[in-house]
Amino acid sequence: MCAAIMATKIPDAPKVGMVSLGCPKNLVDSERILTKLRSDGYQMSADYAGADVVLVNTCGFLDSAKEESLEAIGEAIAENGRVIVTGCMGDEADVIRAKFPQVLAVTGAHQYEQVVNAVHDASPPIPNAFVDLVPEGGLKLTPRHYSYLKISEGCNHRCSFCIIPSIRGDLVSRRIDAVLREAEKLVAAGTKELLVISQDTSAYGVDTRHEPRLWKGREVRAHMTDMARELGQLRTAEGRAPWVRLHYVYPYPHVDHVVPLMAEGLLTPYLDIPFQHAAPSVLKAMKRPANEAKVLDRIRKWRDICPDIAIRSSFVVGFPGETEADFQYLLDWLDEAQLDRVGAFRFEPVEGAAANELPGAVPEEVKEERYQRIMEKTAAISAAKLAAKVGRVLPVIIDEVGEPDEEDGSIGATARSQADAPEIDGNVFLRDVGAGLKPGDMIDVCIEDADEHDLYGVPV
Repeated sequence: MCAAIMATKIPDAPKVGMVSLGCPKNLVDSERILTKLRSDGYQMSADYAGADVVLVNTCGFLDSAKEESLEAIGEAIAENGRVIVTGCMGDEADVIRAKFPQVLAVTGAHQYEQVVNAVHDASPPIPNAFVDLVPEGGLKLTPRHYSYLKISEGCNHRCSFCIIPSIRGDLVSRRIDAVLREAEKLVAAGTKELLVISQDTSAYGVDTRHEPRLWKGREVRAHMTDMARELGQLRTAEGRAPWVRLHYVYPYPHVDHVVPLMAEGLLTPYLDIPFQHAAPSVLKAMKRPANEAKVLDRIRKWRDICPDIAIRSSFVVGFPGETEADFQYLLDWLDEAQLDRVGAFRFEPVEGAAANELPGAVPEEVKEERYQRIMEKTAAISAAKLAAKVGRVLPVIIDEVGEPDEEDGSIGATARSQADAPEIDGNVFLRDVGAGLKPGDMIDVCIEDADEHDLYGVPV
């Protein structure tokens, strides 16, 4: 007589929810945390109700960001009750615990081991998992076709308005072979666009004296130009070069050597440079380089080398001591620079920032008036630059494909050109796309129309 076979019931894995706030660097931290938890046997929950514990990865750069983080913590506690806080605001554990004493744990920025241990304590993992729980390349919080590639932590600058070094520390660069290996795995897993991020991409490798490592049988330095050249050699499964987009690039002299790589097609012709202001007196108060005239000359040379280069930046208005003359200087500088994409921020005092002690606080109504003026100026520049693209054929990457129209069956899609980074820049809205089109596809489109921020076109 055969013995009865008893089926082993695998217990349900604990589930973790995640709220990720702030910049793409925080998003990468969230992906790393979730990847480790997934490998430990945890499942991911898409909502509060289904989670055994909720992680809130906070941003603490501005007071408004801190307020948003506190609101997110409060919502998670109200909806779930079991909350662990991490990220930039984790360094202010006393503030968080004073407002929310019921949080289970508070850890700081990129403290991966500590936050994972906190999850283990709050909801222990199931031992001896029976299946491989982590996909190749780790877990992602972005669509499959684009990925953020973080190359370093921290920053060596001491800008008077910024507290990032006190939160994340000085520059710590990753090994170049580790960066390239991760990029290679991401592309092999389906990434069509790599977004290189850090606090200061231009400074990559300074802390290690640009230490070389063996990669593919040759030495490669930990340097922005060497890294960019190697990333330009990657190929997708279809044999195409992925887009490689550089963010947070300070205009050091060696940036001039990166632009020719864009002209050669090894890099996406796009530079994200945080200029912050143009008036020399304001830049000095910010403790940033005040060589705005030289920068204008360099921008002209970059465009001579690579006419399609798109330059995006952000600016602070209403910084302490900013006069009307300083602000007008910035507007005139923008007329000269003709930047493709611009974001602006009203100055906010941040606890711990040196700028808080500067004289000449700008009244809130003046900040608002200047903010409206700079946005009007940059919108006009953007509209003119986009209008000049009407009639051109441009490569785009597809982000989303719509459903067929009920009347005529036509399908629309949302895409981006090489001048558009995801989430922060414009879109290319397409009509009459093919039924087989999917996110991540790269196609050529004819631009038919434009407005202040977006383009409209049709596949060629």
